[in-house]
Amino acid sequence: MRAISAREFNQDTAGAKRDALAEPVFILDRGQPSHVLMSITHYKALLGSNANIVDLLGMPGIEDLPFDLPPKSRELSRPAEFD
Repeated sequence: MRAISAREFNQDTAGAKRDALAEPVFILDRGQPSHVLMSITHYKALLGSNANIVDLLGMPGIEDLPFDLPPKSRELSRPAEFD
């Protein structure tokens, strides 16, 4: 990944945009990364799909699997034993 100073970015924005088509470009402010310039294609790839957590955790066809819970016990729980 390429890194350029904020000053270089201000002087050659078109060059930074051109470089960002190939890979993200870090923009440094006083030697520290402050911004990242990337193409919309890279950005969308980072975001992935627009699926929500339910879609991501869902398992198609799971509704066809049997799921039987054991009967609820009427017995009281025993207290934990600490040695």
